[in-house]
Amino acid sequence: MDFQFYMPVKIISGRDCVLKNAKLFTSFGLRALIVTGKSSAKNGALSDVENALGESGCAYKIYDRIPPNPTVPSVREGAKLAREFGADFVVAIGGGSPMDAAKAIAMLARQEDGGDIFSYKSTGEVLPLVHIPTTAGTGSEVTPYAILTNDEKQTKTSISAPAFFPRVAFLDGKYMRGLGQETTAYTALDAMSHAMEGMLSVRAGALSDVLAKESLRLLKGELGALCAGVYTDEDRDVLLYAATLAGIVIANTGTCAVHSMGYSLTYFHGAPHGRANGLLLPEFLAVCAKRLPDRTREILRAAGFASCSDFAAAIAPLLGERERICDETLSAYAEKASVNKNIKNCQVFFDKDDLFRVLKRSVGRG
Repeated sequence: MDFQFYMPVKIISGRDCVLKNAKLFTSFGLRALIVTGKSSAKNGALSDVENALGESGCAYKIYDRIPPNPTVPSVREGAKLAREFGADFVVAIGGGSPMDAAKAIAMLARQEDGGDIFSYKSTGEVLPLVHIPTTAGTGSEVTPYAILTNDEKQTKTSISAPAFFPRVAFLDGKYMRGLGQETTAYTALDAMSHAMEGMLSVRAGALSDVLAKESLRLLKGELGALCAGVYTDEDRDVLLYAATLAGIVIANTGTCAVHSMGYSLTYFHGAPHGRANGLLLPEFLAVCAKRLPDRTREILRAAGFASCSDFAAAIAPLLGERERICDETLSAYAEKASVNKNIKNCQVFFDKDDLFRVLKRSVGRG
């Protein structure tokens, strides 16, 4: 049995785990840059980190100017602050945007040369990272990827390096108590997409399959709460755990055509990343079911569905009214997706025509 699997992140899960492990922060230094969005001041995560750093004797600066889809100027600004402050490490609090941005900031703080960030050959010279997710979907707390807005190419582009793996990830579902319904639902769809795409990756293996199937089982169990929009603390903990499992999957497998197509829906139409994935995933799986039926059935069975149509019907309430986009525009999006590196990562090859058909059936006008 041939496979490779790598996961260097120390994961600490449980209620108040940040405060209970405050002394761990000093193992990375005594000066921290906190990278976050505005919501962490409201959900209690920022307060817990400030208290933990204070208890540990760590000085800190807060950088909270990360937009919903991180931009290159925002990460350069954050890196400049890190250098000026003399940060020893970076603490990321939030959803995918602050966590991804923190990785780029940690790199630029050590490797700034004014060049194109998307062509950087990152070395190990990256500030240590501590990640605290406050949404359950992206899995960035356990991946070596940072997804940034690429205005030159009018899409989102991934940069990655082994050094982008956080040293520690703290999982505490209490930070999701005030999360809006759309964000909760869309991030859950993102996690589901990670698990499913991970199983269809050419790099899928025995261990990644085990984690993907467990993530899908847990997410199916939360579908009732997701559709009702009513969550217990246990629901939030399970969603966060499932998202982290799916993150570990794609850390080893990468993603496939769903992400390639979804970037245009986010860049040009403002569709949240998880929503974009959810819109496209059923039709993507329908193509896979025709060309790789056994594997697709295995994925659907793990997720608790009998068919692609059953799956589509189950997640439809989470998506509401769909975006409707004309054929000419979708053809351009298919062209963009066809040259994305994720396309070659799928066990089922999607050419431009395949991508267009999935887009049209998912968000086409006719």
